[in-house]
Amino acid sequence: MNETASGGWLRVVGLGPGSEALITPEVSAALAEATDVVGYVPYVERVAPRPGLVRHGSDNREEIRRAEAALRLAAAGHRVVVVSSGDPGVFAMAAALFEALEAGEPEWRALDIQVLPGISAMLAASARLGAPLGHDFCCINLSDNLKPRALIERRLRLAAEADFAMAFYNPRSRARPEGFERALEVLREACGPERLIMFARAVATPEESLRVTTLGEARAEMADMRTLVLVGSSQTRLIPRLTPHQGLPWVYTPRSALGAGSGSGSGADS
Repeated sequence: MNETASGGWLRVVGLGPGSEALITPEVSAALAEATDVVGYVPYVERVAPRPGLVRHGSDNREEIRRAEAALRLAAAGHRVVVVSSGDPGVFAMAAALFEALEAGEPEWRALDIQVLPGISAMLAASARLGAPLGHDFCCINLSDNLKPRALIERRLRLAAEADFAMAFYNPRSRARPEGFERALEVLREACGPERLIMFARAVATPEESLRVTTLGEARAEMADMRTLVLVGSSQTRLIPRLTPHQGLPWVYTPRSALGAGSGSGSGADS
């Protein structure tokens, strides 16, 4: 059995949704110490080159091979950072890393491995719009690359039945654009046409765009793979600005549900 080299470590980090200002100091410190950065090419390119740093970019559908390569580098004594956008634990590389770790070489389990959180796209989008995720919500990846379309539709219907606000990742790919159109149909059937829906594209980048509309007015082409889609619960509300030129209305979901007690407390984060 090969033993891991001393001094190596592995960090799985989130680079946030786009702006350097949204990268946490903890992640910046790990990147400053790294000998190797591993990840999907566009995310690796967000890390500035410097002497002593090797950047390993790969295709978006090579998550397990990427994770295995990172584990081998760390086992050989390298200081490795695996990068994701947003938060690494939300539809990103942290789960892939642990899948590779569980199935891989036994000695990899002796490695110094840490997951460093980042600001997810759904939280950045929610902040831009107000507080649409201010009460109970769920998060669903609409891509059917790793799960069947029937399961996605079932989860959409159940989330709507439970009256969650919802956040959707990977809504509409060029290869299968019909998937998001079907998702909108399911949501209209379950929630009605007046339910609020928000499209936040390329949040925290120069290409950022925001749109607030209703399910009845929403169209599939309003989203692509760089868009985070939010759907309100039945209680999600709009607060118009004083004048239209000030921008979109604020959107928020109240902290209490209809029929709840009259107490003012809202939980641990109030």
